[in-house]
Amino acid sequence: MTDKKKLTDDLKSFESLDVKDEVLMEKLQEFIILLEKSELDSQNVKGIKTRIDKVLDEKLEGKELIRNIREVSSASMNKLDQLDQLEILLANNHFDSANAKSNRFKLGMYKGIKIVIGFLFITLGFAMIIMPAPPYFEMFVIFNFNWDDGFTLMDLISLIIIAVGIYIIIKSVFNIKTDE
Repeated sequence: MTDKKKLTDDLKSFESLDVKDEVLMEKLQEFIILLEKSELDSQNVKGIKTRIDKVLDEKLEGKELIRNIREVSSASMNKLDQLDQLEILLANNHFDSANAKSNRFKLGMYKGIKIVIGFLFITLGFAMIIMPAPPYFEMFVIFNFNWDDGFTLMDLISLIIIAVGIYIIIKSVFNIKTDE
């Protein structure tokens, strides 16, 4: 009976959402009345609950739920209203640790790829500095240290590439909020 009560409570909380479609709400109310009148065993209640959960999961995917949670948490309302909105979102949507793990894995892979790209930029920049430059780049000397050596255009481009690589790494490591 606790499963039946939980299912009825879940449906009533779903009903509390501001839904525009009145026909859907009428059918939902009829369904709740039928559930309260029927004498279902726990196996049937679990079957109904899984079917309803499956439909609701398809309606609001985990990625969309996470986006909605981010919108609520970054909204300019007070903390109590944010907490109420988050409670409604989490109560009416199926969100388990598998969804969180897959989202965390995707964000981790995204950060890892950005870090690898940053290190590739840094390596490319240092390789451009260490390797000898072609003669047509060496004639563009920006600053001479002595008669035979100076700071060339190739060195400037290499330092810019290194700076971009460092920026990519720092941004991917320390940027906690990502909106990709």
